[in-house]
Amino acid sequence: MRHRPLRDGPWGNLPSELGRFIGRGAELAELGRLLDSSRLVTVTGVGGVGKSRLVLAAARSAAEAAQGARGTQGAQGAEGTLAARAAQDRHGDGVWLAELASVRDPALLELTVSEALGLTDHTTRPPRTVLAEHLAGRRLLLVLDGFEQLVDETADLVGDLLRRSPGLRVLAAGRRPLALAGELAFPLAPPVPEEALALLAARAGAADPAFAVTAANRDALVEVCERLDGIPLALELAAARLRTLSPEQVLARLENRFALLTGGARGALPRHRALRTAIGWSHELCTPAQRLLWARLSVFAGQFDLDAAEYVCSGPDLPVEDVLDLVGELQDQSLLVREETAAGVRFRMLETVRVYGAGWLGSLGDARRLRRRHRDWYTGLATWCELDWFSPRQPEVAALVEAELPNLRLALECCLDEPDEVHLAQYLAGTLWFYWAGCGRLTEGRHWLDRTLEPTGGVPTEYENSRLKALWVLGYVAALQGDAAASMSALHECRDAAAQSGNALASAYAVHRLGCLALVSDDMARARELLGTALERYRAVGELNSNVLMCQVELGMALAFQGELPGALALCREVREICEERGERWTKAYALYVLAYAALDAGDAPEARRLLNECVAINHAFHDLVGLVLALELLALVTVAEGDPAEAALLQGAAEPMWGGVGLQLFGSGYFNAPRLMCLERAGELLGAERYAAYAAEGRELSREALVGRAQRGPGERGVRAWVSRQAGRGGAGGPRTSRRAAAADQP
Repeated sequence: MRHRPLRDGPWGNLPSELGRFIGRGAELAELGRLLDSSRLVTVTGVGGVGKSRLVLAAARSAAEAAQGARGTQGAQGAEGTLAARAAQDRHGDGVWLAELASVRDPALLELTVSEALGLTDHTTRPPRTVLAEHLAGRRLLLVLDGFEQLVDETADLVGDLLRRSPGLRVLAAGRRPLALAGELAFPLAPPVPEEALALLAARAGAADPAFAVTAANRDALVEVCERLDGIPLALELAAARLRTLSPEQVLARLENRFALLTGGARGALPRHRALRTAIGWSHELCTPAQRLLWARLSVFAGQFDLDAAEYVCSGPDLPVEDVLDLVGELQDQSLLVREETAAGVRFRMLETVRVYGAGWLGSLGDARRLRRRHRDWYTGLATWCELDWFSPRQPEVAALVEAELPNLRLALECCLDEPDEVHLAQYLAGTLWFYWAGCGRLTEGRHWLDRTLEPTGGVPTEYENSRLKALWVLGYVAALQGDAAASMSALHECRDAAAQSGNALASAYAVHRLGCLALVSDDMARARELLGTALERYRAVGELNSNVLMCQVELGMALAFQGELPGALALCREVREICEERGERWTKAYALYVLAYAALDAGDAPEARRLLNECVAINHAFHDLVGLVLALELLALVTVAEGDPAEAALLQGAAEPMWGGVGLQLFGSGYFNAPRLMCLERAGELLGAERYAAYAAEGRELSREALVGRAQRGPGERGVRAWVSRQAGRGGAGGPRTSRRAAAADQP
């Protein structure tokens, strides 16, 4: 059986190793042996003992073995060949990491794992079903790190996936086992004394290049390691202090705090108390301002930036102008980690450090107030991002919201935890429409929109606008998922309530999305009527943004599908001009699709390809699977018109599994389906059924990155065979309209 990679080639998504992995050779070898003999291995141990680093090291070894196996089998002896084949058999589809520490909502567990695997699914299918279907025929290692807060849900998911996916192996890291049949638990102890000293020395040397282990300080350093039971996180915190304190001073300060912070004798401390000692000792060595910031920063989930820290954590007792310096001081003490991301410089706390700070925040009685400040910041951030989406900063906005997703989830939870703040949850979930619809997050958007609209107690009249926004966004998301019934229900409710309250803007959005629903349902007459009405209402209230321009594009689609190409061209050229003036790219991609459709219909395949290449690049950059797969379907027809039916068949094959993540193929629409049917007919006639099927099967093997790169190559770059060009010339190069009426007539 052949297996296709999940994305970006077959080797997974493991992060680069930032620091040298020190010691643990015996544990790494044993873990590798366990992974050879069991499909589920769980590394357990106290927080800070090094579980995450060990499983990542084991995962990298597994990925390197599988990756190396493909290229070296022919040059190895019999024994090496068998080992290479075994590695390829176990992990031929890669090694994938899902970080679960920041996931608190059980409903997001499966989505998080899906995202780690690079899966995008816009349908209403349960995420677990999607996961199981994608894993069923693959051989891969899935690494789950930080599942303690959802141990029961994780165990249920892992057990189900292992039963349904015979080629799946799971390596998990947590503070306790999953307690599943067949699980091999690997309790991780602190490293041996020699390795503990090597780790302490390496981390101290990284902080201060002048540091060295000498005969004079060796005994004190060894005792520091012993006092901290060799726990890696404790040693790293101690190493940060060696930049300013001598080993003897570190030892003395630790001695002074030892009995107080552990509540017991020095002689026989459990490891978890030693860890608390190390963190508590770092806490005691902080200034009062540093301790306060540490506690307040614990309110964040995952990463955060300096602006967020300054707003959320500042106050009369912590001036905003002091936060920058305090963040740097906490970073110097290894309590904060600085990271470069697509969204800029960000910071995060190790989970154990964050939990300790959260405990202090709770003891201060300030947790609820800080959660509300956190909620307010991220509600404001979403508002700003929605406005900035209609600007040249669109890619930066997408990257920022992606980075802030854990914090936005936390803000939504905070709103839903307070019965009188449901309207804020509705506002926040509705405001993120551009992320749900434009960045490949339909399933998660549907989750939050459904949750915010669940309460039956009603929303006070002064907050009705928030509910109406959530309703039309829900209708939009459901329509893109192919859930016409849910979409219709939400949009009718929004339209009727907007009419009663006199909310002209919400009414326009409801009518617009009802028109979009008619468009994908092949009711072109109604789509034209509703979309035209919506445009008039938008103009009447002065609304102009990506949604309004999308309404104009959708009206252009309806005209194009009915053969009224001049009107469609005028509408979409105007949208393209406005988008270029404003720097808007997402809606522009859909306008380019319609313009390419018209160019191909006019027989101008080179112009259609130029337009679609840009369309594909934009949709891929935003992870907009709906726009991407539509463009690829039309590009396949362009390719057969260029004289390469084999490549066209490959593109059609590649598009098929993508529709599985979007919903009903081409929305079940005869109009959207016409280019596919024409391409299938022409390519099939030129290649024959057997060769067409072979090329389509090859396309289904492509990762999305490889597919996008290949789709954008023109005929000159592909080196089209002369005989193919001659044969294709007999089929003509007309556009999609010739089979549209027949395709539409086939629809029930």
